[in-house]
Amino acid sequence: MRLTGAQALIKFLEEENVKYIFGYPGGSVLALYDALLESSKITHVLVRQEQAAVHAASGYARVTGKPGVCIATSGPGATNLVTGLATAYMDSIPVVAITGQVSTDMVGTDAFQEVDITGITMPITKHNYLVKNVDDLPVIIKEAFHIASTGRPGPVLIDLPKNVAGKVFDYRPVAKVELQGYKPTYKGHPAQIKNLAGLLAQAERPLICSGGGVISSNAWEDLKELAEKVNAPVTTTLMGLGSFPEDHPLSLGMLGLHGTPYANYAVQNCDLLIGIGMRFDDRVTSAVNKFAPQAKVVHIDIDPAEIGKNVAADLPIVGDVKFVLNELLKRINPRRNDAWLEQIRAWKKSHPLAYGDNQSSLRPQYILQKLGELTKGKAIVTTDVGQHQMWTAQYYNFTKPRSFITSGGLGTMGYGLPAAVGAQLASPDSLVVAVTGDGSFQMNMGELGTATEQKLPLKILLLNNSHLCLVKQLQYFNSGKRYSGVCFTGNPDFVKLATSYPGAVGLRIEKPEDVEPVLIEALSNGKLTLIDCCISDEELVYPVVPNNGALDEMIYYPGGEK
Repeated sequence: MRLTGAQALIKFLEEENVKYIFGYPGGSVLALYDALLESSKITHVLVRQEQAAVHAASGYARVTGKPGVCIATSGPGATNLVTGLATAYMDSIPVVAITGQVSTDMVGTDAFQEVDITGITMPITKHNYLVKNVDDLPVIIKEAFHIASTGRPGPVLIDLPKNVAGKVFDYRPVAKVELQGYKPTYKGHPAQIKNLAGLLAQAERPLICSGGGVISSNAWEDLKELAEKVNAPVTTTLMGLGSFPEDHPLSLGMLGLHGTPYANYAVQNCDLLIGIGMRFDDRVTSAVNKFAPQAKVVHIDIDPAEIGKNVAADLPIVGDVKFVLNELLKRINPRRNDAWLEQIRAWKKSHPLAYGDNQSSLRPQYILQKLGELTKGKAIVTTDVGQHQMWTAQYYNFTKPRSFITSGGLGTMGYGLPAAVGAQLASPDSLVVAVTGDGSFQMNMGELGTATEQKLPLKILLLNNSHLCLVKQLQYFNSGKRYSGVCFTGNPDFVKLATSYPGAVGLRIEKPEDVEPVLIEALSNGKLTLIDCCISDEELVYPVVPNNGALDEMIYYPGGEK
């Protein structure tokens, strides 16, 4: 079959069942956009800025489990992808990014809109390619999807010079790829799994910590079976939220810097900590030398580089989480752990999440709690980064996997709305809610245009305090309440902004009694809806672990202990 490089790339995307490409055109990708006109299977989603294209592809990937695809032109188009690629890389999200490049004979001449995007993105992609020969393109594309979606998932970039995209060649489909040196370990070592079964039989205070890897490997049912069989409480990382239902009696919610008090107490007092598909990053551990001081640590992860990187593992198991849990379940017997579970219940009673009453002022925690009640924890929720992200993690009460879409490792403001666009396209019948703050929202609020164009009934819950309040909170605790550069005095009227887009609805919540009726109206109207929630800039996220503190040295909401 005689095709141009651009036509071959689009044909391959069709063969991979790619339904959506998120992109922004430019001179170096004209051939790709021309080839897209011939496709009846792929819909192009025109974003308002290239960073949003990666975030939307990421949201799509996290809901479907399949690689999301985005396109940008060379130069500034390609460099605008960098933040999104780094976001996907830190959170192990499968994305295939395609960038245009100047012609091969112009590479290295500082031609118009030329940048070395493969060099720039080498540290923040799982792999990347500069296509120099059109005959290599079919294998490169096949490899890119294989690498992005296998082992520990991650973003892969293909840089396609415009003369290669326009060159005609004999296209032959590639059935499969074999990459020498790329052999992810899926089967955990049998002896190590047997050793873990032995540790579980001996432990009196076992604790499971579930990370994003449980969701990536579709292992949430195996995790639930394990927890119930050995009666081990389960806490999750931020990326692991949804991997274990938070309405389950064994659930402790999220641990770490802003984790639930009872999760953090459990970590500090358990005698066996099983970390599954997680990184033991600093937001989880706080002071590493004070982390889980009484526990033997088991670390299960498909990436051997993560094991022992931050926290020493007494028992390392390299392998796919689902396979390891399946094998472990064959080797363990039921346990009760009554005394341990009674202690957990006591901590939940004496140290609940707390934020005071909701009578005198509008409390953001109450809004998120009410959102969780009205949606029964079953909506797909995306967030930006800030206080609202932590309150969502604490109070929404997630009950199903692939329902919490956020930037964990990089902490990228501007992520929530474009990720919601990708999530809604991935699951058109689902309720998708983007929770954001006024600072984060303004970084990518142009994606209201993308949502409008795609006729998406997204709900945007905007917690508006006219400040960068998570930064302000850091200054409160660490800078002697000396506030610098955190106040917005020129915010728009967000309700009017929303209604300036055709068909969109803008609502406002100003007092506690507005919360339920306005949320009910927004959630049921079937339209793109922004809800402007007017909250105080004095609100703080509690609990919070102080700098270099242990997890059980949390600062609580004043009066929050019982």
